[in-house]
Formats: sequence, structure tokens, C-alpha cells
Amino acid sequence: MTDITATPMLPKRVRFDSEEMVARVKRRYRSERLFKSLGGAALLLTAVFVVTVLLDIIYKGLPAFTQHHLVLDVPVRADVIDPKGTKNPEDLRSADYFALMRDALATAVPGIEGRVEKKRLNGILSSGAGNELRDRVLADPSIIGTTVKVPLLLSDDSDIYLKGKQTRVTEIPARGTAVPSATKGEITITSSGTEFADDVAVLKKAIVNRIAELKSRLTIVETRDPQAAEATSLKDEIAALEAHSSQPASAETLDSKMPSLLVAINGGLVKLSSISDSSATGTALLPLQSTNEAAPGKWSVVTYDKPESNRKTGDLEAAVLEKLRADGKVENKFNTIFFTHGDSRDAELAGILGSLVGSVLMLIVTIALALPFGVLAAVYLEEFAPKNKFTNLIEININNLAAVPSIVFGLLGLAVFLNFFGLPRSAPLVGGLVLALLVLPTIIIAARASMRAVPPSIKEAALGVGASHQQAIFHHVLPLATPGIMTGTIIGMAHALGETAPLLMIGMLAFIVDVPQGFTDPATALPAQIYIWSDLPEQAFEAKTAAAIMVLLGVLLLMNGLAIWLRSKFERRW
Repeated sequence: MTDITATPMLPKRVRFDSEEMVARVKRRYRSERLFKSLGGAALLLTAVFVVTVLLDIIYKGLPAFTQHHLVLDVPVRADVIDPKGTKNPEDLRSADYFALMRDALATAVPGIEGRVEKKRLNGILSSGAGNELRDRVLADPSIIGTTVKVPLLLSDDSDIYLKGKQTRVTEIPARGTAVPSATKGEITITSSGTEFADDVAVLKKAIVNRIAELKSRLTIVETRDPQAAEATSLKDEIAALEAHSSQPASAETLDSKMPSLLVAINGGLVKLSSISDSSATGTALLPLQSTNEAAPGKWSVVTYDKPESNRKTGDLEAAVLEKLRADGKVENKFNTIFFTHGDSRDAELAGILGSLVGSVLMLIVTIALALPFGVLAAVYLEEFAPKNKFTNLIEININNLAAVPSIVFGLLGLAVFLNFFGLPRSAPLVGGLVLALLVLPTIIIAARASMRAVPPSIKEAALGVGASHQQAIFHHVLPLATPGIMTGTIIGMAHALGETAPLLMIGMLAFIVDVPQGFTDPATALPAQIYIWSDLPEQAFEAKTAAAIMVLLGVLLLMNGLAIWLRSKFERRW
């Protein structure tokens, strides 16, 4: 045979200072810088979104932590509170305290006449305005027959108005002299100056814009049918508006779709319905004290920017609230009702105590079931279960259950706990059972991971000195894995606290007024309460919703902070 000698393969010589290699290195560094820039931009964008959401929640929720009250002197009349003179607690509790509140308000704001006007005046008070006085009378019946200073709870619309959430109020002192024609009813105010000229100009400009809008609409109508009745009606309206706008000295009429214009003069308030450059006519909301001439600077023009038809608080209610605030009878203090009351249809009386207690009761049931069963299942699967197809199937299912949508667990609870076992609906017991099933896979996975993190040498050393397998696990491995297990458990509880979908299926998304006293009482949870409030039309519930979200986020941050603290305090590095 002929020996064949192979030519040795020499490595290709690479010159790192060549133009090709320099260009490749530059491209690599450029790609790395681009990747870092994209990663930083993604983090920055995420931070902006998170901060924006949090700031929006805080901005909307902070007003809910304060509540306005009227501080008035209220005569505690015995003929209303205790007509029998027995001072029976049951009779005192059921007395008509709101009647005393109405009388005190009528005394503080005299001159309001008419059934409708009085009803609107009383509407600034909450239906629970008499609760404070009732509690005082029950605590000390000796105050019956005396006069006490009591904070009266305002309605939600009045509270929102005083917080500046409905309209902006502008008051401009007048430069001329004004003379009112009467003290109540319809009043004409004549000024020596042109105090209303700017408002007249604004109204005339609005008329011009209205004419342009009608002409544009007329063109469209005539294109379809020149003989249509709508075209004739539009022409008549345009002609009337043009004739009116051509008269510079004509008076302009105000309606509820325009910003409210009022005159504060001689201790009263007049809502204007018609104005010209130097005079105005309107109706007295608050009666004037006299018809004397008002000197310059002693009367003013008040404007509510938002039209009355777009506000829950009308001009009369706003005038009364502004007067009471000017008299120093309005007080804004911390809203204890939000933390000490259950839900209510009246926003000013609604609180989160019922939902908080319901959430706590559910978490007690959840942790009492999920923690022991989860840890025991993890110990068995990790240390004692034989490694075969059956245990592998169980492990796969546990991992899959951790990713199952939460509403599936709600359906399971509805079918098993409510329909099969007949447990009470809307009860924290059922909610805790469902949430225990929800967090059980999370606890099992966290416990197994914590046990794997313990060095095998610890168990082997225990076995080497004569400990049984069970003693080695429960006396040595499990205590060292406890910090990780507790961290996973707390995170699982925080997950359960924020769940709403499973509770929807078992009836905990309900209007519950009373605070639950036990595990089988009807209750709701804080996330469900937030969902209920977010669906209500009252503006005050928007602030309540955001405030409840702030409380929920605070509890979740506290629980996650506790998990981090436990991990950092008890964690051991091997």
C-alpha cells in the first residue's frame, strides 16, 4: 500500500487590525449600544405608564379621604326627639333627627320660600346628616332640650361642588353704582356703568356662531329638498336671529344651557335671565336685605362657568353653599366614614369596612387551608413520592393549574361548594375555599423550589447521625426552607386578595350593607367593591373607587414588602 501523507491544515491567520475586522467590531458595538438603548427606552416607557396610572389614581382618589360638613347650632327639641318624655333608647334611636337638621339649616339660610326651593335647600344635606346628633343623644340623653353645635354631613353632590369639581366660580367686583328694584322675586338691577357689556358681547358672538351653524345646515337641507318644511323653519330662525343681532342695544336672554350669571348685591344673590349693557333682570335666589343703592365695589357679578343643566348642583344650592362657606359654617375634615362604614347607595355614606372585613375573613380561610395542604403536598412530591408516570402527571397538572384563568376556579366553586355541598352564597367561607384552590399550586411550586435550594449535605448529615428520612426532612430541611415557603405564600395571598373573577361566580359581587360578623355571613371583597363602585353613575363614586384602589394597592405593597423582608432577613447563602 502507498502511504498517503496528509497536508496539515494550518489555521487561517486573522489580522485584527484589518479594515474588515475593525468594521465588524464597530458593528458589534453599535448593535450592543442599540440593544441597550432599546432596553432603557422600554424601561423608561414602562415607568412612565406606571407613574401616570398611579398619579391618575391618586389625583382622583385623594378627594374621597375628606368630607365637608355644615357646623350649625341645632336645638334638640324634646317634642321631636322624645315626645313621650321616657328617654327610651329605642324611641330615641328611631326619632326624626333629620327634621331638626332641616330646621337648623332654614335658620342659617333664611328667606328661602316655596316648596320646590325648600326641597332643593334640604337636598344639600345627606340623608345621614342626623346620625351624629343621634349618637350624641343616645350617649347622653341629658342634652335633649338644649342647643348643641353639630357637624351635619353634606350630600355627595354638595361635597363635590365644595371641592371645586363641578364648576369654576368667578366673582368680579363692579365699578358702577347699582340699584335693585326689589328684595325678592323678580328683580331688575340698573347700573350706572356698563358692567354687563362684556357678557352681552359674548352672547352676541354666540348668536353669530349659531347663525353660521344654521346656514350650513340649511344648505344641506336645501340640497336634498328645497321645499322641505325643515328648510322653512331654519330660514325663519335665521331671520329672527339676524334681526336680533343687528340691534346693538337689545337685551340678551340667558337660559340653562349658558354659563350662569348672577349678581351679589345687598346681602342677596340674583340669578340673571336677561341682560343689556347697563341693566339686568333676574330672580332672587337669596333675598336682598334692602333696595338701597350699592356703591362701586360693594356689589359684584358672579359667573358659574359650567351651565346649570350640566351640573348636579343647581344655582340655588351653589348659592347657599357659597353663603355658608363665607359665613365660616363649612368644615372639611378627614372622612372617617370611608373606613368605618359598609356600602351604601348614598356615596357620602359608603365605606370599605364591610369589604375589608370580607377580604380578611376570606384570606383567613385561604391561608388556613392552602398553607398546610400546599406544604405537605410539596414535601411528599419532593421527598417521598416515587418517581413514576403518575407522579410526573401530578407535577405537570400542578404546573398547569398555576396558569389556569381564575374564573375557572370560580366555576368550580359554583358547581362544587354551592350547588353540590349547598354552602351559603356570598359567604367568605366559600370565597376562601375557592381562593385556596387558586393559590394552592403557587404555594406547592414555591415550597418545592425552597426545599431544592437547601443543600443536600444537610439532609445527608442528618441521615448519617441516625435520623430517619422523615426526621431529616421535618427537623432540618423544612425549617431551612421556611423563608422561601413564607415568601411564596405571602405572594400567593396577595394574588388572592386582588382576584375578582372567581368571586363573581359565587355571588360575592353583591350590594352588601352590613359588615360581616362571621365566615358564613353575606359579604363582599375589596376588589369586588371596587368593581361595583366603578359601574355606578354618581360622580362621587369615581373618587371612592380610586380611593379604594389606593387602599388595595397599599395592602398589596405591604404584603409584597413583607415577603421581601422575610426573604432578606432569613435567607441563607450556601
